[in-house]
Amino acid sequence: MIRAFVALDLPPAVKATLADLRAGVAGARWTDPADLHLTLRFVGEVPEDRLEEVHLALDEIRAPAFDLTLEGVGQFGQGARSRLLWAGVAASPALAHLQAKVESAVVRAGEPTETRRFTPHVTLARLDRQAHPDRLRRFVEGNALLRAGPMPVDRFVLFESRPGSGRPRYLPLQDYPLLG
Repeated sequence: MIRAFVALDLPPAVKATLADLRAGVAGARWTDPADLHLTLRFVGEVPEDRLEEVHLALDEIRAPAFDLTLEGVGQFGQGARSRLLWAGVAASPALAHLQAKVESAVVRAGEPTETRRFTPHVTLARLDRQAHPDRLRRFVEGNALLRAGPMPVDRFVLFESRPGSGRPRYLPLQDYPLLG
C-alpha cells in the first residue's frame, strides 16, 4: 500500500518566505520548508495497481498553466480546538478548475469522492493542545498581510507520503505538466 496525494509544489523562494514565519507559537509542529505544498487531493492508502490507475487518470488532465498568489494566514479550529495554521490562497478560478479535474480523475480511477469542500491552503504547522489561543491569535493577526507571489503554476505532482522518524517524508512520484 502506498499513501499518496496530489499537490502543487511551491517554488523555493515561496518556501523560504513561509519558512520565515516559523516562530512564536508554542505547541506548533512546523512543516519542514522542503515539504511545503498545496494539496489538491488526498488519495490515501492505495495498492500499487490502483495508484497506477490514478497516475493514468491524472496523466489525461489538460488544463492551462496559471499564476497563483498566497495571502494571509489563518487557522482551522478556534481557541483550544485549533489544530492547524495555514497560509491562504488568493481566489483563483484556474486553481479551482485544476482541482476539479484532479478530483474527477481520482474518482474515475476508482477512489471515493472527497466529501470535504476544497479549501486551498498551505499547512504551516500542526497544533497540539499546548498551543495557547492568545499566541495563535497574535500570530494570525501579525501575519494577516502575508503575500507571496504571484508564482507560476506549470505542473502538479503525485506524491507519496512515507512515515519517518518524527514526520513523514514526501516523495514526488510523477509530475504532470500544464498547458502553455
